[in-house]
Amino acid sequence: MNRFFNLLFLLATATTTAFAQADIQKKIQTDLIMADDGATIDLPAGTFVLASSLSLQDKKNITIRGAGADKTVLSFKNQSEGAEGLRVTNGQNIVIENLTIQDTKGDCIKTMNVNGITFRNVKVEWTGEPNQTNGSYGLYPVQCQNVTIESCTAVGASDAGIYVGQSKQIVVRNSVAYHNVAGIEIENSIGADVYDNHAYENTGGILVFDLPDLVQKKGGNVRVYNNLIENNNFDNFAPKGNIVAQVPAGTGVTILATNNVEIFNNQIINNKSMGTSIISYFVTEEPIKDSLYYPYPSQISIHDNTYSRPAVHPTYKGRMGMMFRFKLHFGKNVPDIIWDGIVDEKASKSQSPICLKNNKNAQFANIDAGNNFKSISRDISKVTCELPPLATK
Repeated sequence: MNRFFNLLFLLATATTTAFAQADIQKKIQTDLIMADDGATIDLPAGTFVLASSLSLQDKKNITIRGAGADKTVLSFKNQSEGAEGLRVTNGQNIVIENLTIQDTKGDCIKTMNVNGITFRNVKVEWTGEPNQTNGSYGLYPVQCQNVTIESCTAVGASDAGIYVGQSKQIVVRNSVAYHNVAGIEIENSIGADVYDNHAYENTGGILVFDLPDLVQKKGGNVRVYNNLIENNNFDNFAPKGNIVAQVPAGTGVTILATNNVEIFNNQIINNKSMGTSIISYFVTEEPIKDSLYYPYPSQISIHDNTYSRPAVHPTYKGRMGMMFRFKLHFGKNVPDIIWDGIVDEKASKSQSPICLKNNKNAQFANIDAGNNFKSISRDISKVTCELPPLATK
């Protein structure tokens, strides 16, 4: 008889919990819809399993606040509607803080066309083993202005844990990214400071990319400094066809076809394939159909960083791995800084497109990728120069 009553109790509890979860979904979404400009939406402590995306649009001066990143958890493990966990569009001065979002079908938090977006003490993650079925992005502001990401954590994204795309005036600081394909990525964005972060155990630690066929054509004025970028040797689990699927395991920092980038005062250590790579879009071997796209990196300054790596072979997986296996015969003595050597023949020859200075323990190679790797050079003197520091934000 006691077992019978225990079963009834468990069924009643489960039913009450299900109603409670449905109620919290409805309450949060209603609060987001009904919030007046200037409102604070407080989310209670607890773990809440939500079935569909939450959205906030056309609002100003809104704060969405949990009880703490380890206390307010919104789980989308059984998501049946929508892709994002939270989507914010067409807003101004939005703050999202003190909460965790888990296991969304798509991106954890996407913000678009927001002027003034702050993520503070937010954790975004896919639990379990990293998998290509995980969502692409953890924190995903795109086409935004005045972006601040601080004291956040990103885990398990199949593209980038912390990603800022086609945006202007960006700060990413005091944040942690691990077990993503790309830990932190700045793409086609103007005016970014990325500092005091820890990117570890990703495929690639920090990426600064310019890609074709996007609304904002040319990024630049990006500073990456005072970061610990270590042990980014995680196998690449991006779906095939994604540009980050080409990032080789063991990448610390990659600069792809971006201009005016300054990398300084970082510890870039124990990344087995490339501490820092500077490459043109041609290395991807993808066609360029965008007539306004500039595929060469330029005005790249890399100085005062500390490098170290173990005496191990680089990855032999993927396209870059094939280059290491058959073209770049470095063995275990892989250079810390690799430049593809592809230059714009129409550009001025008076200044090298990259400048290296005062990098501790750094070995260098120009791999001459445009000439089928025929004249690989380790002569760092040709790129030892100094560029004016980029302006502070």
